[in-house]
Amino acid sequence: MTDQYGDGTRCVHAGLPEPVPGQPFLPGPVFAATYHVDPVTGPARDGYGRPDNATRRLLETAIGELEGGDCRAFASGQAAITAVLMSVLRPGDTVLLPSDGYYAVRSFAAATLERLGVRVSYVPTAGPYPPFEGVRLVLLETPANPGLDVCDLAALTEAAHAAGALVAVDNTAATPLGQRPLDLGADVSVASGTKALTGHSDMLLGYAATRSPDLLEQITTWRTQTGGIPSPFDAWLAHRSLATLDLRLARQSANAAAVAVALAARSDVDRVRWPGLPDDPSYVVATRQMRRIPGIVSVDLGTADRVARFLTASSLVYAATSFGGLHTSADRRAQWGDDTPPGFLRVSCGVEDPDDLVRDIERALDQSPR
Repeated sequence: MTDQYGDGTRCVHAGLPEPVPGQPFLPGPVFAATYHVDPVTGPARDGYGRPDNATRRLLETAIGELEGGDCRAFASGQAAITAVLMSVLRPGDTVLLPSDGYYAVRSFAAATLERLGVRVSYVPTAGPYPPFEGVRLVLLETPANPGLDVCDLAALTEAAHAAGALVAVDNTAATPLGQRPLDLGADVSVASGTKALTGHSDMLLGYAATRSPDLLEQITTWRTQTGGIPSPFDAWLAHRSLATLDLRLARQSANAAAVAVALAARSDVDRVRWPGLPDDPSYVVATRQMRRIPGIVSVDLGTADRVARFLTASSLVYAATSFGGLHTSADRRAQWGDDTPPGFLRVSCGVEDPDDLVRDIERALDQSPR
């Protein structure tokens, strides 16, 4: 499926094989990881399930078409980003990580990378960025989770490459329909498919996509040797979910716009962030770089107690971690040890009717005053 088609068409047809009369559009899942071999010729392509699997291969083709590179799927986003880090970095190397990015990546860096002799430095997504000389890998996360800052990928990748550094971009929040890091110069696009990409809050998935044959081989070897693969059934579920990605993201983004405007108009909430708001600090870069703004809004309700009262009063906003699902949810990030204020709330807008969602949030806030 080429880029000449629109997002909706590409999502519906991504990774599909040629149609076969009497067969479904998306072939049924390979439930088991097979391991029989031909007694004469030996291993077949769809042999032992860890290195390869037909169902997973179709999913990787689909995601690769959307990202614009070759894809390898993993059991989770954390498994995918770990594969990138461990495939590239060696003792004595320096890696630059976002200080406001996904906290589990920072935890992995402190617990594992530093112990292995990798020098770890941190910088906020919004910068300012230090010189990249001597850095082996720059990991960018934009929009950052959960604060939603955005960085200029084209400018940063150009500067990093000039200094000899590789660039990986966590594309989880944006999805490949929101931005394509490989088109902007990145060496690897890595993401959690658990969230908006698959969007049904019922599975774990991660992936890494690249246009570099060498990086693809390194990432593939790491996955084969460590075994961080998604199950065939999860791969099938993910591929089936991709068909509605364009539709889901459109409603989620529209809902986020409505919620952000409503929250910004209230005097009883603080620090409303959504990169699509004209007065948001990330607006200029986001609207230039991104094709659509994700359905995530961050807001500070002041205290953990008020967050609890708000979520209890709401009928449509569920208390849940992760984001990008069909149902609107909210997560108080400080409860996970994330470095955020106690009343900071990440709101993941679902696909409900915008008017219903805004009314419900307004009513729940009114019932839970500061």
